[in-house]
Amino acid sequence: MPLPALFANLRLPVIASPLFLISGPELVIAQCKAGIVGSFPSLNARPISLLDEWLHQITEELATYNRANPTRPAAPFAVNQIVHKTNNRLGDDMALCEKWQVPMLITSLGAREDVYAAAHRWGGIVLHDVINSNHAQKAITKGADGLIPVAAGAGGHAGALSPFALMQEIRQWFDGLIALSGAIAHGRSILAAQAMGADFAYIGSAWIATEEARAEADYKQAIVDSSADDIVYSNLFTGVHGNYLRSSIVNAGLDPDHLPESDPTKMDFGSGGNTDVKAWKDIWGSGQGIGAVSAIEPVSARVARLEQEYREASAALNANTAPFLG
Repeated sequence: MPLPALFANLRLPVIASPLFLISGPELVIAQCKAGIVGSFPSLNARPISLLDEWLHQITEELATYNRANPTRPAAPFAVNQIVHKTNNRLGDDMALCEKWQVPMLITSLGAREDVYAAAHRWGGIVLHDVINSNHAQKAITKGADGLIPVAAGAGGHAGALSPFALMQEIRQWFDGLIALSGAIAHGRSILAAQAMGADFAYIGSAWIATEEARAEADYKQAIVDSSADDIVYSNLFTGVHGNYLRSSIVNAGLDPDHLPESDPTKMDFGSGGNTDVKAWKDIWGSGQGIGAVSAIEPVSARVARLEQEYREASAALNANTAPFLG
């Protein structure tokens, strides 16, 4: 199906995923100016009054940029809402999103009809992240506009299914918007996501090692220095399975090869309450695609590299498939 007009100004079919504690207005604005959808979790803005300030800053700076660049305006931005019952800020955060007419929401950890309906009332669209086809069907039934299948290898909270299997099952019944997540950090992977049936690639870990990200210097360098073999899949830190950098687990005094299972009923998304260390602060999330990240650089440079890789991969694919397509 054709993409909504909201995405008309994209330079690449990419949505930058919201990174807990790392995505702030500086990163979002840089991503949007570079031509991809920028996003951040509403819970990154603490206290809640800061969310109002961030939305004001992002809205005004992008509007100023668009006036100065009418032929190549910025991409839209998105706010991530955790809709799990443990998030007691959801109502207030949604009110601020309505105040600033946020063009897009990304919802996580539960499908909520009231959240989808609220966004639709102000003209926003909502993509919901899922780890299997059953969760996907529930979200669409309740009113989500699109889906973010979080496949094996994605950073942070991630599923265990192959992106091939996950996309295949969802596309059997859903022809709407899909942003595929899972170890995507290279232009050819963006093209591969499209080949599997996705409209967008959903990229997270690659933005940690950028100048605009609010990650500490050691975290950024660890992304550069690590590869897929350095990622550990565990539910210890929040109660939900996720992918984390091995080096951060070792630095916290834990054995990454012998981590205990956590009680999934004791989910703690803000502090990592299942251990004496804090998820996201002490234990660093990361996806398996980081082998493609070789330097800490500005967002603009990373997007330019992704675009070059994407174009080169597209040209190579056309040349390689030509003999088979007659």
